[in-house]
Amino acid sequence: MTTETAPWDSAEFLDTPESIAAYLEAAFEDGDPTVITHAMGVVARAKGMTQLAKEAGVTREALHKALSAEGDPKLSTFLGVLKALGLKLKAEAA
Repeated sequence: MTTETAPWDSAEFLDTPESIAAYLEAAFEDGDPTVITHAMGVVARAKGMTQLAKEAGVTREALHKALSAEGDPKLSTFLGVLKALGLKLKAEAA
């Protein structure tokens, strides 16, 4: 008997501001820009790319490209997305 599996999509579980913040915090703790960009892309899909882009002040296409695997979002885009998500960036001493 074989085990049946289904694809995992973490976006399905990002349904509260707290779960989104915890998910992004884990990505920030990793420190890899690729991981952070990927996490932002997952959150964007969870919230709805079109609406999030509108609230962040960029086009859907620009947001999708910035948060893709090859993307490297501008700081203004990154901060706009955080603001649209109701989050803020906080610096603390390492």
